[in-house]
Amino acid sequence: MKRRITREVKIGSVAIGGNHPVVIQSMTNTDTRDVQTTLSQIRHLAGIGCEIIRMAVLNEQAALALKDICSLSPIPVVADIHFDYRLALKAVANGVHGLRINPGNIGERWKVQEVINAVRERNIPIRIGVNTGSLEKEILEKYGGPTAEGMVESALGHVGILEQENYHNIKISLKSSHVPLMIDAYRMIADRVDYPLHVGVTEAGTVRSGVVKSAIGIGTLLAEGIGDTIRVSLTGDPAAEIPVAQQILRVLDLKKGGFELISCPTCGRTQVDLVHLAEEVEQRLEALPAPSKRVSIAVMGCVVNGPGEAREADFGIAGGKGRGLLFARGEVIAQLPEDELVPALMEKIEDDLSLSEKL
Repeated sequence: MKRRITREVKIGSVAIGGNHPVVIQSMTNTDTRDVQTTLSQIRHLAGIGCEIIRMAVLNEQAALALKDICSLSPIPVVADIHFDYRLALKAVANGVHGLRINPGNIGERWKVQEVINAVRERNIPIRIGVNTGSLEKEILEKYGGPTAEGMVESALGHVGILEQENYHNIKISLKSSHVPLMIDAYRMIADRVDYPLHVGVTEAGTVRSGVVKSAIGIGTLLAEGIGDTIRVSLTGDPAAEIPVAQQILRVLDLKKGGFELISCPTCGRTQVDLVHLAEEVEQRLEALPAPSKRVSIAVMGCVVNGPGEAREADFGIAGGKGRGLLFARGEVIAQLPEDELVPALMEKIEDDLSLSEKL
């Protein structure tokens, strides 16, 4: 796929846009004023693959807490601020690496200018974030409700305020919980500007429904080359968002490394407990460090497609009647009872990873 060419912006040490890989973001759900709890969550998210973290800054105490959070966070921090330009100024002064703020809703032009002066001095990008749930009243009246056209008009209005001040260190997001609307909006804005785009389906729901909506919405745009950074928005622990985002990128060959699990859906030919085998392999892979190069593992249930799929994978098992074959790099290396298949497979994978690290 051909990526859309965009400007490059930097949030702390992380570059977005240009020829850089798609960046994974999330958002804390802690009280930002609680520095230790917030940092604990950030460190956990960073450890599983989050590259930029955003947090709500609701009041002065939260803005002041950013000083310690930003200095100790292992990944760049973005402050999410609405309406009060003074919170933006305090966030910038306390070391934040990016702002999510819409200049059109923070009041008079002089307030906008103060924020721009502060971020310009420190080369901090601003994300213009438009959601269908917070569109301006006049936009809703003009278009008769939330529309892709209205979202783009709103975003360009906010962007125009920054451009009039000769500030172009900008990212844009156009999020909706309605996937077709969100896709249309991003396609439209991609044709209008060359700013990097932060892509996501807002309020996607719980893991069960949100994963599907996010995969379709984010995945469709990425497959078209649209999107420079993404967030999967799920109700609950933000740690659940990161593996989904990583998997979307891996499926589209936009992220190198990691494990790819291939397993068949089972049918009447299956004579091993394939569901148990596949789930056990998946759980054990999650406990291993992600390899720098992609490693594919096939867990197959019968002699029809099983041996072929397992042989094409880096490692694999293919079930028979209470037994199965163990494959490595296209070769059968053992025939084992069902209860020995997963331990033998994992031992082979771990030995291979250890050897790769030594080389």
